[in-house]
Amino acid sequence: MKGKFITFEGCEGAGKSTQLQLLSKYLKERAIEHIFTREPGGNPVSEKIRALILDGANTAMTSECEALLYAASRAQVISDVIVPALDQGKIVVCDRYLDSSLAYQGFARGLGIDFVERINSFALQRCLPDVTFFLDLDPVSAFERKSGADENDRMEQAGIAFHKKVYEGYLALAERYPERFLRLDARRGANEIHEDVVRILKDRHIL
Repeated sequence: MKGKFITFEGCEGAGKSTQLQLLSKYLKERAIEHIFTREPGGNPVSEKIRALILDGANTAMTSECEALLYAASRAQVISDVIVPALDQGKIVVCDRYLDSSLAYQGFARGLGIDFVERINSFALQRCLPDVTFFLDLDPVSAFERKSGADENDRMEQAGIAFHKKVYEGYLALAERYPERFLRLDARRGANEIHEDVVRILKDRHIL
């Protein structure tokens, strides 16, 4: 593929949205062709799956069902959005991707890395990120930053013990994939983090 694929990961409230906005501004100012997308979501079908996953009323959803829905949403956005843009030589920036499933469902839900990778084999075969930025902020600090969990978001309402497991999962992924999965101290100022993002992307000849 001609383009480059960048993903951002982190606990709820770690600052991903801010970094995505700063990177978008940087790319637009330099007329660099790019698209932004998100997971779950990113196209009409996947956005409907997103609504189903995050609906706070769906408390009976099993962990396996949740993981499969994420994989289904991911397969759709890969085909409709990510691969076409990469084939056109664009930079694709995604708010969450496969690593979220590994951390949330593989580690925190206890389904295991092997199970999550197996049901996401389509994503593993079609495209993996060139670089993943993990905004490293523990969940207690992250939820304090965003003034608590969103009462309408089923994932955010999973409880602090769950989100601590998610965080532990992310730390394990940083050790498992050190070349791709890069930790950035998210306690720092947004502009300082953004400067690191740009520097790393330049060092890797993505920008």
